[in-house]
Amino acid sequence: MFGAETIEPSPADLAGLLAGPGELGRMGGTARVSVIVGDAWRVHVLVAEFVARGLTATWAPVIEEPPQDQALPGVRDEPPDPTEEILDTPEEPPPPGDTPEEPPQPADTPEEPPPPRFEVRTAYSRRLNGLAKAWPEAAAQLFLSGPRLRLWVAAAGLPRPGGFRLGLDPAKDPVEVDAALVRAGLAGRVSDDGRSYLIVGRRRLTRLAELVGERPDAAPPEMWPGSAGA
Repeated sequence: MFGAETIEPSPADLAGLLAGPGELGRMGGTARVSVIVGDAWRVHVLVAEFVARGLTATWAPVIEEPPQDQALPGVRDEPPDPTEEILDTPEEPPPPGDTPEEPPQPADTPEEPPPPRFEVRTAYSRRLNGLAKAWPEAAAQLFLSGPRLRLWVAAAGLPRPGGFRLGLDPAKDPVEVDAALVRAGLAGRVSDDGRSYLIVGRRRLTRLAELVGERPDAAPPEMWPGSAGA
């Protein structure tokens, strides 16, 4: 009854992103919604969903800043001050013919580059003013329809053994989101680190698949609720 295919798409559906890791921005009399995702296919799906709601969409790779204590390429430590007094006694040179053994040097292990991430965002638009004016107060009465859950799954949904998880922003209070998911028939629990909402049980997973609708072409089958391998 409230599945994604039975409800006309609306800009208000982006409340599903705000229930998860999405962020709301305001400027003048306009607003925009942005979300950071970890897969290229999610970019394609979200851009198509935004356009279907009459919103202009853009995306950009997220540039990861190196840690402050990490040495940057081309930057060297300053040489020691030659005026400093050297207190250590120089070692005696080895006898002729003896080759001193050098201690083994640890092999440099290159660090794994972080996985790519992308920010997907709408343009600032008056079409999002209704959502912006109601949020965050609207979270207390949030109704997670199929289209709203579809956006959430597209941005931050991931299968897990025996269930499915929806990504959360750990900085947000999950109480209202938990209540909204319970009302939608998707009762679960927040993960210990506060970054995911875990849904388990065949009945609830079937309910989730019915609500979010058919898999988008860009989404891998194993990543979408109700698809083979998910």
